[in-house]
Amino acid sequence: MCAIVGILSGSNVQYEIYDALIVQQHRGQDAAGIVTSEDDGTVHLKKDNGLVQDVLTEHDMLNMQGKMGIGHCRYPTAGCDSSEEAQPFLVTINNQTVAIAHNGNTVNTESIKQYLQDMYGKVPSTSSDTELLLHLFTQYLLHNNMKLENEDLYNAVKEVISRADGGYAVVMMIGGKGLVAFRDPNGIRPLCYGERKNDSGKKEYMFASESVALETLGYKLVRDVLPGEAIYVDNKGELSHKICAKKTAQIPCAFEYVYLARPDSIIDGVSVYEARLKMGKKLGEKILDINPNHEIDVVMPIPESGRTAALQMALTLGVPYQEGFVKNRYIGRTFIMPGQTARKNAVRKKLNPIKHMFEGKNVLLVDDSIVRGNTSRKIIQLARSAGAKKVFFASAAPAVKFPNVYGIDMPTHNELIAHNKSYKEIESALGADKVYYQSIEDLQQCIYEINPKLDGIETSCFDGNYIAGTVDDQYLKELSVRRPSLAKVYTPA
Repeated sequence: MCAIVGILSGSNVQYEIYDALIVQQHRGQDAAGIVTSEDDGTVHLKKDNGLVQDVLTEHDMLNMQGKMGIGHCRYPTAGCDSSEEAQPFLVTINNQTVAIAHNGNTVNTESIKQYLQDMYGKVPSTSSDTELLLHLFTQYLLHNNMKLENEDLYNAVKEVISRADGGYAVVMMIGGKGLVAFRDPNGIRPLCYGERKNDSGKKEYMFASESVALETLGYKLVRDVLPGEAIYVDNKGELSHKICAKKTAQIPCAFEYVYLARPDSIIDGVSVYEARLKMGKKLGEKILDINPNHEIDVVMPIPESGRTAALQMALTLGVPYQEGFVKNRYIGRTFIMPGQTARKNAVRKKLNPIKHMFEGKNVLLVDDSIVRGNTSRKIIQLARSAGAKKVFFASAAPAVKFPNVYGIDMPTHNELIAHNKSYKEIESALGADKVYYQSIEDLQQCIYEINPKLDGIETSCFDGNYIAGTVDDQYLKELSVRRPSLAKVYTPA
């Protein structure tokens, strides 16, 4: 889960890339970076660990001239947390710079490494799969004496897609020439593009992980990049596109709609806000079906991402919706904080209960999901200490039982509170009087109702069905060792 952006404009782009990263900061808090290119191919790069506003200073911005560029906010799920693995990554071929920003995760990194070494004698300098994608692209061009032009670029993308299994969205900059964007054949990770006209009437283009970044900068959303599709925009503003995968399907990640994306984004034709409203309605109906005499006095969201579902759930249940927690907006999203200790310590600093809203009431707390359970447990404790009589907890998502391998930090079974536990055991572990989960079928229906043309919904963290690459117990065991800030113990399914 990272944010990527690419802009090709008639004027300097560094400030707009910065703004687009700020809008998408929720997708990654560990590192940030921007690379721009002037017309003659001169490249300017700044990247480091930290938030966008801390990494990219005003001095940096003044010195990053160029009418095209790409940017990245990082949330590491592969490689390590060193600043060396902050993106974008750059290489030089035929005296031209090629840069990449990547969101997602490949599941066959070892085979890609071996191929690069055997075929080209190329040994990666980092443990990042982003570097592997960049080498697959550039080494193919070099080895085949290709030019950095349309058809050759599409052939290079075909090579990447044919070799890389997983979920990924990529935007690349060819210094002085243009931008290339492409997406994995299943469309697991999001990527869209927009356009606008400048004062001269010339079209300008922007790629981003979420549509809200386009809207904020005044670009009109054209559409999502299709699964397996590559789009090339050259320095003259000419856009072309081509499907570069032999087999494609539109199967976006369910967790984008549950948690990752901003509610004002549209991903693969699905309004995130509308999907979350439907999740609240479906779960409210499920609660009424399971327990018509539910005893719930009030519904309270866990801010921010629990609000939309909680509002609709309260309407469905016919009970008041009230805000019971005040959020410190200067604490980041706990799910994407590096390390368990940071997540646990942040909860109390992040949320403070309004005591009189809890006193003597049976409270239903609504969150987008329950992953490790640490945050939920702390919040339930806060509600009880504020005087709640009973505390029920609802997850707008199904129970997270399996690791996610396509770019979300859900790495080991041992960390997941719902893995191999009954609902009663989960309730005991959380300290809740009752826990309600969305069903997988209802979650899928919430998304399909908005866009019935989707070929499927990627739900591997809920059902263990991995649609891209070979993902078995041995792979998951190795992954739990490689990923940063993860649990050290792996329990096979």
